[in-house]
Amino acid sequence: MAVMQTEAARAKTIEDLIRIVKEHDPQANTERIREAFAFADQAHEGQMRASGEPYVTHSLQTAAYLASMRLPENMIIAGLLHDVPEDTTYTIEDVQERFGEDIGSMVSGITKLGRLKYRGIERYIENLRKMFIAMAQDIRVIIIKFADRFHNLETLDALPSKKAYRIALETLQIFAPIANRLGMGEMKGRLEDASFQYVYPKEYEWTMNLSKTTREGKREYLQHVLGKTQDLLSQAGIQNVEVHGRAKHLYSLYRKLLRHDRDIARIYDLMALRIIVPSIADCYAALGIIHGTWTPLKGRIKDYIAQPKPNGYASLHTTVFCDEGEIVEFQIRTPELHNLAEYGIAAHWQYDESKGQTSMSTEHLPHAEWIKQIRELNSEVANTNQYMNTLEEMKIDIFKDRIFVFTPKGDVIDLPEDSTPVDFAYVIHTEIGNKCSTAKVNDRIEPLGTPLKSGDVVEIMVDKSRKGPNPDWLKFVKTRYARSKIRQQAQVTLKSWISGFMPGGDV
Repeated sequence: MAVMQTEAARAKTIEDLIRIVKEHDPQANTERIREAFAFADQAHEGQMRASGEPYVTHSLQTAAYLASMRLPENMIIAGLLHDVPEDTTYTIEDVQERFGEDIGSMVSGITKLGRLKYRGIERYIENLRKMFIAMAQDIRVIIIKFADRFHNLETLDALPSKKAYRIALETLQIFAPIANRLGMGEMKGRLEDASFQYVYPKEYEWTMNLSKTTREGKREYLQHVLGKTQDLLSQAGIQNVEVHGRAKHLYSLYRKLLRHDRDIARIYDLMALRIIVPSIADCYAALGIIHGTWTPLKGRIKDYIAQPKPNGYASLHTTVFCDEGEIVEFQIRTPELHNLAEYGIAAHWQYDESKGQTSMSTEHLPHAEWIKQIRELNSEVANTNQYMNTLEEMKIDIFKDRIFVFTPKGDVIDLPEDSTPVDFAYVIHTEIGNKCSTAKVNDRIEPLGTPLKSGDVVEIMVDKSRKGPNPDWLKFVKTRYARSKIRQQAQVTLKSWISGFMPGGDV
């Protein structure tokens, strides 16, 4: 399975795009793609970008990013046509009549995302709402929008500084967190890095210089460790191994530096080595070989294969004292897991060379539950004002880093970081939340407001005689669902209490 390119695919002409498409999907109908380009080229005739290039170059580049992700031709065509109804005299109906209902539907979804009349916080809320609606209806629309946004970020220097800042900030606050939740690690990193310099220019320069200086000093050493690792795995009989360096994305590095008092010596994964082996069994065998050669750091071994992250990421991580006492992080995974780590949910639409077909089912994915929650959220919160009122709770539920904790039976529960046993209880069942009285975390009784960590085993004890939740729980619960249920039950209790003083029991 192909490894994602370190550089984004480039397409200045339709022939460049066709070449990228054929590299990843030899069976693609390139005539349809040429037809879509001709249609877009005609529709955008005479239009220029702020950079001075013909507008259709943006359409080409958006499609090229999608093609480099090995996505099917319908998504590539939608990428070519995504701005036609918004910026030209052609309509959605014109697109649908020419290219079919599926492509027309995707283009319509992207067009709806582009129409925003608000400013300031209202613009932010409305954009968030539209992104969620689009995700609930067709996740492919968001993937195409990521490709569109990435190329827009690459050409921000042609825009006025205030507009560039707004687009970059919106990307950091909305687009990148959604990419992360959909498991699209490489897209998240690219969106963040392309935005970083426009939102925090001084911090960007500082991080860039610090990173460059540190990496230059380690480059030769890492090549030595890389070669030695390949030899060790080959001698152990593990075949078809790829070992390569992975430089940490700049914005991710900056955020980690802030957590470690800006001390880069405490960042162990500045340049990690990534090992790609054929099977899961080979992953664990490679881990054993590395630990048999070098001493692992305590607490730095993470098995995301046995316990994948909530966004579907699966890999083995270990940090070891290598030759000469240098600290190096290794990430070990199969080609399939590597592809999933890079592309996330988009991997499930990719062309499979071994089968000669594209898989499009997403119901079994770890992201499916999150998308279901988005659908429920859209039905509960219908307009911009409601989104405004519940913004902070939504941001915690949707954008905060996730943890996974376990029931005593081993079921995995996905929660926002710093969630409490009460949040956990409400995920299990509303009545368990309403009547929870005590919590055991890793077999120890803990206060109900205790922040949970990934890997914790949580058991909830209930008091069946309890009438409802304690309103004081609102001071520490993190999830929007728990908060809404506590408030809801408090209102029921209040009405019941008042009715006792009213004639006929009416409130």
